[in-house]
Amino acid sequence: MNVIRSLMELSRPIVRAKRALFGPTRPTWTEDFEVIANVMRRGAPFTTRLPISLQRTIMDPPARRALRYGGEFTRLNYHGIPAEICEPKEISNEGIIFYLHGGGYAAGSVGSHRDLIDRLAHHAKRKVLAIEYRLAPEHPFPAGLEDSLRAYRGLLRDGYDPREIAIGGDSAGGGLTLATLFCLRDAGHPLPAAAFLISPWVDVDTSRPSIFENAKWDYVTRSGLRTFARFYAPREMHKNPFVSPVYGDFSGLPPMLVHAGDIEGLRDDAIAVKERADAAGVPCELEIFEDMFHAFHVMAAICPQADPAISDIARFVQAHATVLVDEAARAS
Repeated sequence: MNVIRSLMELSRPIVRAKRALFGPTRPTWTEDFEVIANVMRRGAPFTTRLPISLQRTIMDPPARRALRYGGEFTRLNYHGIPAEICEPKEISNEGIIFYLHGGGYAAGSVGSHRDLIDRLAHHAKRKVLAIEYRLAPEHPFPAGLEDSLRAYRGLLRDGYDPREIAIGGDSAGGGLTLATLFCLRDAGHPLPAAAFLISPWVDVDTSRPSIFENAKWDYVTRSGLRTFARFYAPREMHKNPFVSPVYGDFSGLPPMLVHAGDIEGLRDDAIAVKERADAAGVPCELEIFEDMFHAFHVMAAICPQADPAISDIARFVQAHATVLVDEAARAS
């Protein structure tokens, strides 16, 4: 993000002059948002051609930055998985959010998503566990899924009530969220009470109309996603529901909230999740945000629309993954 911030400052005079002459590129874009959109869109085709080690370096900040809400992050080995737990300054619920970061299954980390995690913990007023699941191409499918399952089972062993657990993630983390739910259900494990998906990547073949329609707006490119897909799993597995969850059986899953931007390439993946959930009788809320690109929540520090969207996720978690005192007394 430090690299991105430097490029933003170089791009700002150009964007400012263009806006003065022609107005904003999209009706709701502020100057700050237009600057970041311009940098991300123009830089992504170059970045995705770099070795994966350099892509990871660009995504991950070299040091911890000040957080908007000051959550306390604790590094730990969680049942064999590197992880961090974020504890907000105010906690009003004993439950926990299990978060799976995005990055195409090949990049991203808790570090790259720490700002989002801090905001989510603050608004939900509960702890967030975020794991460093193994990444492709060094660790292709099913390594990341195995790590996610191990961490969730760890939460159950540690005494967390599944009725107070929410699971969620962005982009590839959204796909991994669904794959985790499929595996837990099929194995007969108690499911979390709620799930949320931010710009989920649920079809690794990436051929739905929005990836072409929104190519001029979004920083996520089809070529980049297809490269990550090859890293993650061989082509003959791309319709496996644990690799591309849109092809899975959604029956019996918990209530879900799905967020996407209306100008992002994976918008139709989010819509497909809603359709699959509806067909299976699973309660699912879908929110499409005007003029927003892929996983804008991760850029909340420079995107004014993001913090309210994260607050909306917290609202959903509180509504579905909270055991009331009288309900807990009856259950006992």
